[in-house]
Amino acid sequence: MATLLTFTALPAPSARAAEVPLSQDKHVTASSSEGAFAPSAAVDGDTGTRWSSAFTDTEWIQVDLGASSSLRQVTLDWEAAYAKSFRIQSSTDGSAWTTLYETTSGTGGVQNLTVSGTGRYVRMTATERATAYGYSLWEFQVHGTAGTACGSTDAAQGRTATASSTEGAFTAANAVDGNAGTRWSSAFTSTEWIQIDLGATTTLCGVTLSWEAAYAKSFRIQSSTDGSAWTTLYETTSGTGGVENLTVSGTGRYVRMTATERATAYGYSLWTFAVRTAGTDGGSGSGTLLSYGRPGSASSSQSDQNCWECTPARAFDRDPASRWATSSTTGWTDPAWIAVDLGAPARIEKIVLQWDPAYAKSFQIQVSDNGTDWTPIYSTTTGTGLKQILTVSGTGRHVRVYGTQRATAYGYSLWEFQVYGTGGASNPAPPLPSDPASPPRLVWSDEFDGAAGGKPDPAKWKADPGTGQNAELQYYTDHDNASLDGAGHLVLEARKQATPGKGCPPDPLTGSTTCQYTSARMNTGSTFQFTYGRVEARIKVPKGNGLWPAFWMMGGDFLSGRPWPYNGEIDIMEILGKDVKTAYSTVHAPAYNGAGGIGAPYWLPQDADFSDDFHTWTADWTSKGIVYSLDGRTVLTLDKEQVEQTRGPWIFDHPHYMILNLAVGGDWPGPTDTTTPFPARMLVDYVRVYQ
Repeated sequence: MATLLTFTALPAPSARAAEVPLSQDKHVTASSSEGAFAPSAAVDGDTGTRWSSAFTDTEWIQVDLGASSSLRQVTLDWEAAYAKSFRIQSSTDGSAWTTLYETTSGTGGVQNLTVSGTGRYVRMTATERATAYGYSLWEFQVHGTAGTACGSTDAAQGRTATASSTEGAFTAANAVDGNAGTRWSSAFTSTEWIQIDLGATTTLCGVTLSWEAAYAKSFRIQSSTDGSAWTTLYETTSGTGGVENLTVSGTGRYVRMTATERATAYGYSLWTFAVRTAGTDGGSGSGTLLSYGRPGSASSSQSDQNCWECTPARAFDRDPASRWATSSTTGWTDPAWIAVDLGAPARIEKIVLQWDPAYAKSFQIQVSDNGTDWTPIYSTTTGTGLKQILTVSGTGRHVRVYGTQRATAYGYSLWEFQVYGTGGASNPAPPLPSDPASPPRLVWSDEFDGAAGGKPDPAKWKADPGTGQNAELQYYTDHDNASLDGAGHLVLEARKQATPGKGCPPDPLTGSTTCQYTSARMNTGSTFQFTYGRVEARIKVPKGNGLWPAFWMMGGDFLSGRPWPYNGEIDIMEILGKDVKTAYSTVHAPAYNGAGGIGAPYWLPQDADFSDDFHTWTADWTSKGIVYSLDGRTVLTLDKEQVEQTRGPWIFDHPHYMILNLAVGGDWPGPTDTTTPFPARMLVDYVRVYQ
């Protein structure tokens, strides 16, 4: 089976035609690639680089133009391995395809194909090879008239929201507050609605509904210029719940979701009701990332115990967990600045700023040819901090953020300062990871089959001995407390067992600093790390004060020395033994961690006890965020875009590894007491990863 490969297109030294194709330097995917001949090479405008597929008949390459565009010509510049039979297709959503051109007598060489249609996505699907090799294209060019991109900014956030009804404190405002942990809920009736006033009539292109478990089976999205006469933009009788990203087309100041059929016995409940409008942030069609790895300079920078090596380079490394900050001794003053040298003159089209809490209320984006004489191309006195995507227009080799008024008593600090456009002398940024296939396939699993008393498979799990964190009281042994039960389960066992020579925080019961408990912690750090996928485990948790079972993931760079929380932590399941009716899923990053992590508690139907039976926890992790499910029911949705715009950088787009453990005591679960049962056992039926 061919693997879906996703790349970020790289900059090109030249284009084949005088007209720059709509496809040049755009996001491109393919059914497969041969070695280093990546899909990005077919849209880089360089006729000396190429994409090559696997050696099979049915293969494809697809480009995302960033916006629905009018198409008039596709140029295929074949290497010797060309297609005898192929078709050119377009799509507005990357799912439903329209054939614009088809042939069974492809000639190879350069084929200039006249087409007529519209679409955001254009695909060449080959079905018959002309050689024994696969397919290979020097260039895959799409020409036409570019459309207006759909922005990624949520135009509904912070706007006035009203609803037909409200259940208790779950008001309509909760659906537009930018907090994925708050929600609107309606009365328990079939026909209910929620409506947002965007403040002005605008062009609408997308709506995202992030449902709580009580979702709508039948609903429609409508718009209005006056809040009275409504136009239906989308309608369905087969709503799926979870996160529904809907493409719409229309105009309006008011946007309404009207639900007419419930999927549950409850009403309707939305974590988030987001609206996307055309051209609000420069969209995807704002050029190539020019600033990656380029030299930076600043008015000052910080490097101390509070911000280690927070140099200008950290803002240009495409690492959302590292940052630049002005010096704490000389730089907490106005004005202050950070600049990047793009290496050659460039046309600047988009700026992305991901601010630390120390952001600029007033600042300018400036450009310069020589790094000395600066011209403003953007100016604001109402900077919002967090993530700002700015559409700009200017030319220059140097680009600078020039802050003139701080929003806090501190200086200025940026996790990311990204410059997009054309020209410059950009460094190729590493390709972004691929999302899982749909549906995903099983790539790793442990079913824990084996004889009673057997140990976890050493090819999959390594023990993680030592004391815990968070004032925990156990000592994790080298698999002494982990075994198979012979019935297809892994058993992690916590025992009341002193470990001489191993120091722990004072035990609240005895005062002893010798670890009074042993337990098990194991991980896949040295055996299996991965980026994105469906991660699933079926677990039965123990009950008792002070017990703390967990199934979670850590960023792989933690093992090479990057400290928590800069590596990223994804908690799939945590339960406190003192309250086994509540489970938690959370993420932790530099801007939100510990008690400030982003997550939510959730419960079983009828307020059931988690310790009574096995339950299945699932995290669907993609480039768009994470959707957590319990027994197939969505319990929490974390949208990457929303987190970046409301809480801080999303740092989870890199390899992580899995961890299973049963902790005893600690700051959060509290101490054990005389009622805590020992030995206490956490049972794991299976762990599976799909990609």
